[in-house]
Amino acid sequence: MILLRNLAFARNGDALVENASLQLHPGWKIGLIGANGCGKSSFLALLRGELHAEQGDLEIPAAWAVAHVAQDTPALPDHALEFALDGDTELRDIERELASAEQAAEPDGHRVAELHARFADIDGYSARARAAELLHGLGFSDADFARPVAEFSGGWRVRLNLARALMCRSDLLLLDEPTNHLDLDAVLWLEGWLKRYAGTLILISHDRDFLDSVCSHTIHLGERQMRLYSGGYSQFERQRAAQLANQQAMFEKQQRDRAHLESYIERFRAKATKARQAQSRIKALARMEEISAAHADTPFTFRFSELGHAPDPLLSVEQARLGYSGTEGEVTILDRVMLTIRPGERIAFLGRNGAGKSTLIKLLAGELAPLSGRRIEGKGLSIGYFAQHQLELLRSDESPLQHITRQDPSAREQELRDYLGGFDFRGPMADAPCGRFSGGEKARLVLALLIRAKPNLLLLDEPTNHLDLEMREALNLALQEYEGGVVLVSHDRHLLRTTADALYLVADGKAQPFDGDLDDYAAWLAEQRAAQNAPDQVQSADKESRKEARKLAAADRQAILMQRRPLLKESEKLEQQIARWQVQRSELEAQLADPALYEKNDSALIQKLNQEQAGVAEKIDTAEMRWLEIQEALEALSLPE
Repeated sequence: MILLRNLAFARNGDALVENASLQLHPGWKIGLIGANGCGKSSFLALLRGELHAEQGDLEIPAAWAVAHVAQDTPALPDHALEFALDGDTELRDIERELASAEQAAEPDGHRVAELHARFADIDGYSARARAAELLHGLGFSDADFARPVAEFSGGWRVRLNLARALMCRSDLLLLDEPTNHLDLDAVLWLEGWLKRYAGTLILISHDRDFLDSVCSHTIHLGERQMRLYSGGYSQFERQRAAQLANQQAMFEKQQRDRAHLESYIERFRAKATKARQAQSRIKALARMEEISAAHADTPFTFRFSELGHAPDPLLSVEQARLGYSGTEGEVTILDRVMLTIRPGERIAFLGRNGAGKSTLIKLLAGELAPLSGRRIEGKGLSIGYFAQHQLELLRSDESPLQHITRQDPSAREQELRDYLGGFDFRGPMADAPCGRFSGGEKARLVLALLIRAKPNLLLLDEPTNHLDLEMREALNLALQEYEGGVVLVSHDRHLLRTTADALYLVADGKAQPFDGDLDDYAAWLAEQRAAQNAPDQVQSADKESRKEARKLAAADRQAILMQRRPLLKESEKLEQQIARWQVQRSELEAQLADPALYEKNDSALIQKLNQEQAGVAEKIDTAEMRWLEIQEALEALSLPE
């Protein structure tokens, strides 16, 4: 096991962790979480022997092989497949020794036999097939296997480093943000691979669905302490919420959010006798209250401003052909694209890497003209476009305050400082040149500038890359209240589930509505991968019968899903409407409770406010009753186990 006894470590003289004592058992899959700068990457460096403890002990079994992903990849001439195979150092050592022994003038037959036996023991004969499987899973094609490493871009070299680390037959695998440069297809594949990994895994990630799926335990770093929790990220949230609930200071920080959640609970509790589903809703809201406590100390607080006039539709694409002009003429990536985006619509693009998702986003943003067809903007369209390349457009010698002042020169400095504080640019950070910022800090600044511009159409291409869990949660909450149109490309399934109402599949040169949810998309990806990897041979009758049975079961499940989806969408829409109306009713009640209103003797205004309050209350009652009816219908359409 890995043993920590009164461990303390620091970086550049700054204490990160003190008096940490933990036992990490073989086979555990551990998520390492905490705010940026708390010491997560430093702990991995400590495990790799690249950083030394200030005090205490860190014990790792001496015989353990430790694998990690290298930070840099030089422009090597090695072929991609050979580079991945180099991850198994014992395999390569045996290959070299065998080649040397067999070429000797007088070969040592006994030693050659020993080497062949060991080569078989470590599955050396299947090593190339295993390396090819790793590369396929991470998005490489067969044609890429023979390409030199030097020909790949930075993001693809990161994938090569990951494949090399996975190729190592390790006892301890250390991964620091492995999903940052992956698309959803590769993320799902990696998730499955790590769940099957037999060794001990310590993983830094800001993808909560990934942590939930892979991890058996969670270590939270904060306040110079390391605390071990059982379960994935969601279970950590609940356990941490229970801890924070015992601290009176946290109660005071949470009062506003708690009052809002409690109002939900009270309204549904009053109607609990009308449908048993209402009781489950109360439990869900109670859980929401617990989770909010776990994020009570988040440094991020921001919201989108209310939108003024927005055109309807915001943007239309008609029979567009997308691609580029090459030396041999025009190359088409997507053809006959039809898309209309209206205010309030939330669309996510799904598809495998290279299918054309980012190309389509660039068309919508106006950065790419169609080869044919039309892109039509509504009058008054204001686009907020986030893409990774925009991080490089920041002026390295300017501070966040200078950037936002240039964007909004008429605003007061204190107002801009308060706004930047919501993105955790406080004090000296607001005045620091952004050239030395991390990727996450630059992404936060680009988002702050984008949101300040008050767009009515958001185009977000992998917005959560480099963002930590707290910032992702803050962005998620802000998007829930945003009233404009949203188009999203992301490998963050939590963000996709909570933000997108409609899914488009970008595949085979087309962009078309996808009739399913993210689970259906994962199944589609699995089918695509299986079709690519399937041997070219006739399947046995037994396999065909099993396949037919699975097909029938899938058809039954799909029929139920088809009936559930519109109900689920309506339920989510009702919940959002009820939340908005509840806020509106609270504001009206506050106005009617203000003694200053009655001192004005404005009976017309009082009557108007009372009528608005009654109208909002009626809307809430009607929506709640419809919500309860939907829950009963969903209960009747529950999926078979």
